[in-house]
Amino acid sequence: MPNRLAHETSPYLLQHADNPVDWWPWSAEAFEEARERGVPVLLSVGYSSCHWCHVLARESFEDEQVALYMNAHFVNIKVDREERPDVDAVYMEAVQAATGQGGWPMTVFLTQDAEPFYFGTYFPPAPRHGMPSFRQVLEGVRGAWADRRGEVAEVAAKIVRDLGEREMGFGGGEVPGEEDLAGALLGLTREYDASRGGFGGAPKFPPSMVIEFLLRHHARTGSEGALQMAQDTCERMARGGIYDQLGGGFARYSVDREWVVPHFEKMLYDNALLCRVYAHLWRTTGSELARRVALETADFMVSELRTNEGGFASALDADSDDGTGKHVEGAYYVWTPRQLREVLGAEDGDLAARYFGVTEEGTFEEGSSVLQLPQQDELFDAQKVAGIRRRLLAARAERPAPGRDDKIVAAWNGLAVAALAETGAYFDRPDLVDAAIAAADLLVRVHLDDRARLSRTSKDGQVGANAGVLEDYADVAEGFLALASVTGEGVWLEFAGFLLDQVITQFTDPESGALYDTAADAERLIRRPQDPTDNATPSGWSAAAGALLSYAAQTGAEPHRTAAERALGVVKALGPRAPRFIGWGLAVAEALLDGPREVAVVGPEGHPLTKALHRTALLGTAPGAVVAVGTPESDELPLLADRPLVQGEPAAYVCRNFTCDAPTTDPDRLRTALSS
Repeated sequence: MPNRLAHETSPYLLQHADNPVDWWPWSAEAFEEARERGVPVLLSVGYSSCHWCHVLARESFEDEQVALYMNAHFVNIKVDREERPDVDAVYMEAVQAATGQGGWPMTVFLTQDAEPFYFGTYFPPAPRHGMPSFRQVLEGVRGAWADRRGEVAEVAAKIVRDLGEREMGFGGGEVPGEEDLAGALLGLTREYDASRGGFGGAPKFPPSMVIEFLLRHHARTGSEGALQMAQDTCERMARGGIYDQLGGGFARYSVDREWVVPHFEKMLYDNALLCRVYAHLWRTTGSELARRVALETADFMVSELRTNEGGFASALDADSDDGTGKHVEGAYYVWTPRQLREVLGAEDGDLAARYFGVTEEGTFEEGSSVLQLPQQDELFDAQKVAGIRRRLLAARAERPAPGRDDKIVAAWNGLAVAALAETGAYFDRPDLVDAAIAAADLLVRVHLDDRARLSRTSKDGQVGANAGVLEDYADVAEGFLALASVTGEGVWLEFAGFLLDQVITQFTDPESGALYDTAADAERLIRRPQDPTDNATPSGWSAAAGALLSYAAQTGAEPHRTAAERALGVVKALGPRAPRFIGWGLAVAEALLDGPREVAVVGPEGHPLTKALHRTALLGTAPGAVVAVGTPESDELPLLADRPLVQGEPAAYVCRNFTCDAPTTDPDRLRTALSS
């Protein structure tokens, strides 16, 4: 019989609706139940494309005896971390503080007042590798609760007290300057993997936001070292197994330093961020590889993640049926030489094996290989390779596909809107711009209420119950601002303004300028989450700083500029010390140092010179430059005010730090003005 999760909209929670565990969603009622029964709470946090979450579920949550024990001695709460990033952040901070590491699935035992007292991640069904079994953990916690309740209460109270003392004091100091950004670049150079690209060791994650900083730093200073790190990392990722060489799109991370074997889930946020990174790399260098990867990644998002309502689904699973009924990680993506020959014939199969680096030994499990593009001396016929790729992709489509999490997350859709709008504009793909508009329209229609408050998620056009957090407001505003620059439609700037007004009133500390991840009127947790560091996505803090700065440049709104500058105090504090974890904040700081520049293009709609100047403006590499386009009489965008034609011809106006250049009707002069 289904449990309480059967009524939820989260695909992850619905995956657990038929467990014998009597799961509750996160709610006040669950904690009231724990008080009435006098038992602790078991909080289990995961997400739908998490491989080890599925393993724990199969081994323990689907086991009748384990479930009976859980139901008898705990109130069990299941949380989708993508729906409730605030709940996840608060307890993950506690796990990391207590154990020095974290991850998902996350298992936390709480008092009836939601105070944590024991933590873990995955627990096996039987003791192994020094880990206790899940049943042993349950029995140990139950024993402590029954026999040492006072000690449990003391531990929980101390943890909550310690978390409270970790309150951020950053944000009201000076803005980062030249020296801070140069120090951040030096720190990145020290951690750079010169032989393989990327930063640090295994597992290796795509450093999207750091690459954005490197590209902007190069644009502003001419640093060849910054550009080289960005280029080489992008090339190594694009040639590695982390990139889907047949269908486009990136997996979550590489388990090795060489980008060979990915953790196979594909997340919307990674692909949105990387699509934009490769488009910006092409804008800087003209790299054909960057152009191809940007477009293939955009096409992957539209073809594989777009939902019927026009938004973008959260993720594709890592696991899929291997053809025998068994769910195996990577089964959909890997190949053996024999499988290549079966699809392509002997000659083309051998050629494909050489081209994609598929060996008899294999690069993955059981002799299978992840497709790559290894550097090699052999020359391959491009037309033949394209045909091989099409045939392999068609054959792969016959395999059981990975599951898809159809939940729409506002923040990640905002990132996708920005990426698709810019990629469509750069490469003359109006269909991609249309896809961005459709997703933005869904966010307005379904996620945004009449008080300009955002909901975090929706599914099948039905809005979820969870309030948007700071990253939702910031990333959706970022997407709307990109759309305004690409389309010239002022409505997107207006919607961005509504969201950023909420950032100032609901998420900003009026005294220090520091930002919180939850609104002032949000549900009270054991602490109000506040994290300025960029991880898989830009932190809400740095994303908000970037959107506030762009909006101020578009509108001249002084409160938004001031809020952006105050928020960037954290980059001055963290940039030189931890540059890998504040990449987007550093990128925003580059925009602030450059102005950012404001570009207004005026001319009749559809006029060839208007279009040429607009395209040139969008392709300018000046960090964080904002663009407005419209007719001289238009009141759509504030930057267009008092901008006449020049001798009857379309013209571009470039301003920076309250000073404007003479208007130009020459795209080449505009290009120079936006690249120097």
